[in-house]
Amino acid sequence: MGRARLARLHGIATSYAPSPGKSVQTADDTVVAVLAALGVDASTPYAVRTALAAYEDGAGRALLPRTVVARPGRPPDLTGLPEGTVLRVETEGGGTADLGAPDPAALARLPLGIHVLEARTPGGRTARTALIVAPDRVPAPPGRSHGFLVQLYSLLSRRSWGMGDLGDLADLAAWSGRALGTGFVQLNPLHAAVPGPPTDPSPYRPSSRRFPDPVHLRIEHIPEYADLAGTARLRADELAARAHVLRSEVLERGALIDRDAVWALKREALELLWAVPLSPGRRAAYCDFLAEQGQALEDHATWCAIAERHGPDWRGWPDGLRDPRSPGTARLRHRLLDRIDFHCRLAWLTDQQLAAAQRAARDAGMAIGLVHDLAVGVHPSGADTWAQQDAFAAGMSIGAPPDAFNARGQDWGLPPWRPDALAAAGYAPYRELLRGLLRHAGALRIDHVMGLFRLWWVPEGRPPTEGAYVRYDGEAMLSVLALEAQRAGAAVIGEDLGTVEPGVRGALAARGVLGTSVLWFERDYGGERDAAPRAEEGEAADGREAADVVGGPGAGLAPEAVPDGSGPGPAGEDVAAREAAPGPGAAARILAPGEWRSGCLATVTTHDLPTTAARLTGADVALRERLGLLAGPPERERSRATYELAEWMGELVRRGLLPEGQGDEEAAVKAVHRFLLRTPARMVGVWLPDAVGDRRPQNLPGTWDEYPNWRLPIAGPDGRPHTLEELAASPRLHALMRELSDGSR
Repeated sequence: MGRARLARLHGIATSYAPSPGKSVQTADDTVVAVLAALGVDASTPYAVRTALAAYEDGAGRALLPRTVVARPGRPPDLTGLPEGTVLRVETEGGGTADLGAPDPAALARLPLGIHVLEARTPGGRTARTALIVAPDRVPAPPGRSHGFLVQLYSLLSRRSWGMGDLGDLADLAAWSGRALGTGFVQLNPLHAAVPGPPTDPSPYRPSSRRFPDPVHLRIEHIPEYADLAGTARLRADELAARAHVLRSEVLERGALIDRDAVWALKREALELLWAVPLSPGRRAAYCDFLAEQGQALEDHATWCAIAERHGPDWRGWPDGLRDPRSPGTARLRHRLLDRIDFHCRLAWLTDQQLAAAQRAARDAGMAIGLVHDLAVGVHPSGADTWAQQDAFAAGMSIGAPPDAFNARGQDWGLPPWRPDALAAAGYAPYRELLRGLLRHAGALRIDHVMGLFRLWWVPEGRPPTEGAYVRYDGEAMLSVLALEAQRAGAAVIGEDLGTVEPGVRGALAARGVLGTSVLWFERDYGGERDAAPRAEEGEAADGREAADVVGGPGAGLAPEAVPDGSGPGPAGEDVAAREAAPGPGAAARILAPGEWRSGCLATVTTHDLPTTAARLTGADVALRERLGLLAGPPERERSRATYELAEWMGELVRRGLLPEGQGDEEAAVKAVHRFLLRTPARMVGVWLPDAVGDRRPQNLPGTWDEYPNWRLPIAGPDGRPHTLEELAASPRLHALMRELSDGSR
């Protein structure tokens, strides 16, 4: 009992529900391991008693919580303060406010921001803590809009250096906004990768989420490129010629996108550009960037510089370098000043081109512009875990518990943030992360948004079945999100596919966070799911929440972006089984358009699912059969896919959305998007490969080298890659997008 109480005090669940009506107890040794990762020894009865006593003497007697959160209409709970306590606030702007006796409502009326709250008792005890005053809601997207969803690396133009870049992004935004009336472009995460070779091609296992990867730079758009002269100019021309060969190999000869080869060329070109003196104005702008980014950028650039010497896994570096604040690191930092400056310069250049891409989107009339993507975690050996070791739980990785569709559970190999460390730091790591991503964004997509409330922690060396849920302060996490989103004027989209605990979708909707609704998954599982689409503006959504603890297709999906094709999936998941779930005779009816929630980004598919053309032609089942990924006999899987497709085609015909008749692939692609337009969804996303009939998924969860995940260019039905220029001229794309433009008016 003592250990269970200790677990509860630290937000660790001692049981979980893999399916409705079933409860599984968390193993004692798992609880011990998770508590140890939080700095609590619970290995023996004596240790448990000692830890409980320490909690009562520490957190249990603290005058103030580690962080206090207030927002309009929701003052903080300060009832535990002794009588006669007085409060004082140091505001973010440098002012002070003496509040006198505790008045929680007065705290909620303070200006929005991150303040310091001080409490003083009559007996002379004092305490100081972070006070977060946040708005009730994140900004709403301006009106209804439609736009593209794209993996940037896959979007090559005739100017790319072997993979899509920020110049291509700016061009896509400028063209689609002006010519097609799109309101946004949603991207894959552009986070900095752990360097190779080989570099993990997945954008969802980054070294750092705080800084973008300079592999996305358009070299010729860097102003200093025009100043190259002499041998530097000749060398730059040689590199550009080699990049032309890389690009041609991908576009004309069927080669895969080779991120490492692209980076090798760009890094050498960037070394040439770094040697070019900045103009006075450019130098001043760079210095401003350095001052603004501060310690975070210095740490990131230092990790990059040390990784050049000792490899990208800091856990294997010499002892003195594993601590970013050690004397050994300080000495090496001094010796590597030039390399650190080089990596700082790359971060600045990438930031500039991201800003240019967002300007291009807004100048083209996009109401939202770029929608950046926040991955659910970072690589355990990368820059963020080195620089913020206290914020991450050592020896743990996040994943998902076993459920009705996957008895093995899932392990994504990504270390979790410690909720206690976040609270003690006033959520500074999380705030800084959001602020960086929102610098040049009209909206932010949060992968596996349920992780703001709880995450499944798996102790190192154990199977994901032996994990435990660890609770985060959802109110604080959402309040920080709302504050930073309002400061940036950006909307927020939560990827809420899969296992969702009761109350989460309602809490997200109440704060204005949009959900994600995928056409194939929007069904009435158990007759209750239709409660949630109307759960807007904070209404209860208990019907759907309870149903979605397991749900139907899509239930229990790994964060749809996280599966990066490793092993049996870093998640060990079987998406095929989920897609196959509603077979002939399934009771889960298709939700009518009017039953969809309005607060969502509605799409037909995602980067982790088959393209629409693949579903329509059966190419998705054929691919999984070829790779041995089917959940059952091929005949059964083909039968289920055929049944589901016929069910959908019948629904589209019945609603008058397929006037061209069945059997026309392009017409069917238009029809499913017409269906989306009939829903009240605030945002409607078109997977860019769908617009030209691509049959290949960008990522096939459950594969590693069996399938080229994250390395395919956008292609047509025949597999021939399409350049950005060809996309812009595609009759098929324009015909589809006319449906969106006409239907969204």
